[in-house]
Amino acid sequence: MKKLFLIFFFLFTTVFYGQIESEIYLEGATVTGIAKEDAYLWISTYGQGIYRYSFKDDKWINFSTKSGNLDTDLFYTIEVNKDYVWAGSTEGLFIYNKKRKKWSRRKFAQGGQFGNWIRVLKYDPQQNVLWIGRFRNITRLDVKRRRYVDINRIQGKDQKSNNIKSIALDGDSLIWFGTESGVHRYDKRKKFTDPSAWKYLTNKKHGFNEEGKSVSVSSLLFEGKRIWFGTDEFTSEKAPGFNVGGIYIYDRRLDWQRISQVNGLADNGIYALGRTGNYIWAGVYSFDKKQNIEHGKGLFLINRNNLKVKKVNLNQLNVRTSTFLAFYFDGINLWIGSNNGLLRIKIYNPLAKLGKINSQVKG
Repeated sequence: MKKLFLIFFFLFTTVFYGQIESEIYLEGATVTGIAKEDAYLWISTYGQGIYRYSFKDDKWINFSTKSGNLDTDLFYTIEVNKDYVWAGSTEGLFIYNKKRKKWSRRKFAQGGQFGNWIRVLKYDPQQNVLWIGRFRNITRLDVKRRRYVDINRIQGKDQKSNNIKSIALDGDSLIWFGTESGVHRYDKRKKFTDPSAWKYLTNKKHGFNEEGKSVSVSSLLFEGKRIWFGTDEFTSEKAPGFNVGGIYIYDRRLDWQRISQVNGLADNGIYALGRTGNYIWAGVYSFDKKQNIEHGKGLFLINRNNLKVKKVNLNQLNVRTSTFLAFYFDGINLWIGSNNGLLRIKIYNPLAKLGKINSQVKG
């Protein structure tokens, strides 16, 4: 179920120093989502259903058609709170009641054929609300009242402005919703039915450096006063500048910066972003214009202080893939979902530990 590797040398050439512990779980599975509660880690996969990992017992439980406890195996995202687990598929929202230990499914009437394709989920513990990002529409679930409300955020005739790809909580008051043509910002201090609570940013009027015909936001990350937007690369011979991709950094005022292939990324498509300390992690892909398919291009680290880019040496981690789809940092471990399993990276710094011991002795 897992493979363990201990590395006692320089990792990523000059980025980290110390003993690096890396483990590979669920080898062969395409891991699309990662969520954590106190005792368990929950994993969504595209092809093998849902997995639950017990930290205490070091054991996995699988929910799938093979196990006989789910009627689909294709999931894109997962989220959890103390009472429920939610998983998104093309067939609606799957809900696991922890008390009853039973799965159920919710389907949506609005949105047409693609209305039940759920791409992203984000639970807001402050309001006890689950935000559901669908191919068409946002849905707000009041968990306590079990009340679902559909929100259509289409801008004019731009259908892609209502195709949700990413959701992230920004402090106590804001939520961002990435779409296929920009990003919505919602102010939680106002009712979601209040039009003034919403703002939409696109690559027009100085947004995203006004690059490309459109901008598809695949991932969102916040650090300090800046917002990091991972964007999709989608170009063709007829439309070479449609979605140019890359990582955009916004200072919340006027300044936009872009990190791309020019700065050291292997290409400009971004699957996901994660953060540990002073480093931003990025799963990168390239888009094949002739075959219209994506190719994973590896794992990259960006120093958020000087924005220098370094490629992670995957051979040192014994990772047999270049496609990285999801990140989750629990404060100790960085969990990385790929198309060939779940990677856990735990970083020790023996020099820092020695310094702490010395200071305690001197004290």
